[in-house]
Amino acid sequence: MNDSAELSCYRSRVITGNRIKKRRSGLLALGALGVVFGDIGTSPLYAFTEVFAGAHDIPVVTDRVLGVLSLIFWTLTLIVGVKYVLVVMRADNEGEGGVMVLSSLARSLVRRQRGAIIIMVFGVLGAALFYGDGIITPAVSVLSAVEGLEVINPAFGSLVVPIAIALLVALFAVQRFGSGRMGSLFGPIMAIWFVIIGLLGLASVMQSPEVLQSISPTYAISFFVAEPLIAFLALGSVVLCVTGAEALYADMGQFGRFPIRISWFALAAPALYLNYLGQGALVLREPSAIENSFYLLVPELMRWPMIILATMATVIASQAVISGAFSMTQQAVRLGYLPRMVIRHTSATEQGQVYVPFINWTLCIAVIGLVLGFQDSSNLASAYGIAVTGTFVITTSLIIVVARHKWKVSWWILGPAGALFLVIDATFFAANLTKFDHGGWFPIAAAAVIFTMLMVWAWGSGRVTRLLADQAIPMNDLTTLLHQPDIIELPRTIVYVTTQDQIPLALTQRLHLYGVRHARTVVLRMVTADVPLVDDGDRLAVTLIDRHTLEAVLTYGFMEKPHPTADVRSLHSQFPWFNSDTCIYSFSSAVVYVNPRRHLSFIAAELFAILSRNAADPQRYFDLPPERVVEVRRLVRI
Repeated sequence: MNDSAELSCYRSRVITGNRIKKRRSGLLALGALGVVFGDIGTSPLYAFTEVFAGAHDIPVVTDRVLGVLSLIFWTLTLIVGVKYVLVVMRADNEGEGGVMVLSSLARSLVRRQRGAIIIMVFGVLGAALFYGDGIITPAVSVLSAVEGLEVINPAFGSLVVPIAIALLVALFAVQRFGSGRMGSLFGPIMAIWFVIIGLLGLASVMQSPEVLQSISPTYAISFFVAEPLIAFLALGSVVLCVTGAEALYADMGQFGRFPIRISWFALAAPALYLNYLGQGALVLREPSAIENSFYLLVPELMRWPMIILATMATVIASQAVISGAFSMTQQAVRLGYLPRMVIRHTSATEQGQVYVPFINWTLCIAVIGLVLGFQDSSNLASAYGIAVTGTFVITTSLIIVVARHKWKVSWWILGPAGALFLVIDATFFAANLTKFDHGGWFPIAAAAVIFTMLMVWAWGSGRVTRLLADQAIPMNDLTTLLHQPDIIELPRTIVYVTTQDQIPLALTQRLHLYGVRHARTVVLRMVTADVPLVDDGDRLAVTLIDRHTLEAVLTYGFMEKPHPTADVRSLHSQFPWFNSDTCIYSFSSAVVYVNPRRHLSFIAAELFAILSRNAADPQRYFDLPPERVVEVRRLVRI
């Protein structure tokens, strides 16, 4: 083949590769509409109405409507468009996002131990608040859509709660299929949703074009200057327009930064701007429409189809926070803040797409309980906001650390920008605290319980590790230990699975209690790195201790599911005597019981013991073959 033919062939491959890449980005962007932006995309159902007809019952006045519209426009622009989509999503860790990923990244950049501890606590608190948000979001979204039935006929009011519960159960039941498949199914529906709500808003704006003046920030400023108390109270409901912003960041690993940005700027943001402006224009023309400004924006003949589409959209909207909760759980388990859980990967190509059965059904029960307890979306909307704005404050604080220490941003830029966003987030948080008595206590209570569990597990597992380490024998003594006199040698190969850098307890127990060792021994140490993903080339490191004794180290990122039986197969190429299909696997586990003398930490120790007893079995978690596993248990008193 001559040079010109080779060049032509190369160009053809490059063009084909670019086309495939663009097509893949387009499909991911469409999927992101269905999973990532569903929550933000359905907030027009209740956000604008809730400002005036919610917990604080603010009378409709022209200046207030324009002021609120200005607040909504700039909240969407600054918090979602600038802060999350343009800035925070740059702070990925190997492509993954979420407040725990951000916390891990920020902690790795801080040298002082006290600073690292504070950042760790911030990350755990942010995760707890995210879970609290995750319980409320599906309930308020689905209820707000189904309540459209009451606009058509008030007699349908008694059907709202049963229909909402049925839809929620169906949503959680299909989670096992994975967010990738959900995105391919939900993406086109959400694309239709955004187009329709944008057109509805545009039609209303064309009737009252003066509403476009509210895009100017001067209307928001004038609102605060003229009526500071009412404007402050309104912020507690304005924040509903950015529901799902934190889930957007947590779901970044599922679809990628670029597809999410395309979805936001190309379709989601313009449609949301138009719809909110359209609702404002309608209320300026007909103040009584504030009772349900979204559905009253829809022509009467289209309301039934719109209710069906809105119901589908809100069911989809719940997907963002649910899939975000799965990602957050996987991170927490691998970082040592939650006990081991069964985590299933639902995609062969996208590492971040996972399903956690326990979290899925726990969320389902909690969400149904909320629907039954609060009964309507207005009550739930009052409860919403504290958790998400608290997460906003934490995310901004952590991103300032990353910007300064990783991106090397000058204090001349970072200081004013960071202060601006901290003031915005803190103001939103303070405004939502006024709704504490109207249900705002619930996300705080839920976050407090989850934060306690996360911190107790981190404390307890650390204590167990230290207690076992005090009794452990260094790896340097392994050869001496294995070749002491009167030890009987058994045939076959045994692999001791451990997470510690000492001789595994299962090995020492076998030697001391039975006086036996195997002819071929592999100590397999599992290590979790401070990054989400580890390259295959860095996965396995091997040290030859003697002719038939190995120390192997398997390293995984905190977003990866360990598969030791598959990853040690490559040892056979270096050591022909090793066969992963016939070897025995052995590991030790701690059985925790509480020392009654520990009065000060007795409750924490009891809670840790309960969590420990309900952790996933190590054999199942590591996918070890049950017919070739020996488990050694050790009682540990804490």
